[in-house]
Amino acid sequence: MRDKELTLEVLRQIEEAAAKIIARFEPINQVSDFTDSQVGIEKMDAICMRMIVIGESLKNLDKITEGKLLSRYPGVDWKKAKGMRDILTHHYADINAETVFFTCERKIPQLVETIRKIIKDLK
Repeated sequence: MRDKELTLEVLRQIEEAAAKIIARFEPINQVSDFTDSQVGIEKMDAICMRMIVIGESLKNLDKITEGKLLSRYPGVDWKKAKGMRDILTHHYADINAETVFFTCERKIPQLVETIRKIIKDLK
C-alpha cells in the first residue's frame, strides 16, 4: 500500500457516510416511508447522496491501494457497492426506493462492520 494514512482517511470517510445512512434510515420501516411523503423523499435523497460518497470513496480506495485491499475482504460485494454510485449519479431519475431500502437494511450494516475490520487490521 502506497499511503497507509490516506487509506485510513478514506476508510474513515466511508465509515462516517455509512453511519449517517444508518442514522437517517432509522425511522424508515418500509419502502413507502421513502415514497409517501416529502420528508421521506428528502430522507431518501440524503441517503442516496451518502451512497454516492461511499461509492466514490471505494473507487478512490482502489486507486490508492492498487486494487489490493478490498479484495482481501470478500464479505462485501465491492463491485456492486461501487456500481451503486454510478447508478445513483448517472440514472438518478430511475432510482428504485425498494433497492435503496434493501441496501440500507441489509448491505450498509455489513459494509460498516467490514470497514471497521479493515481499519482495525491496518492499525
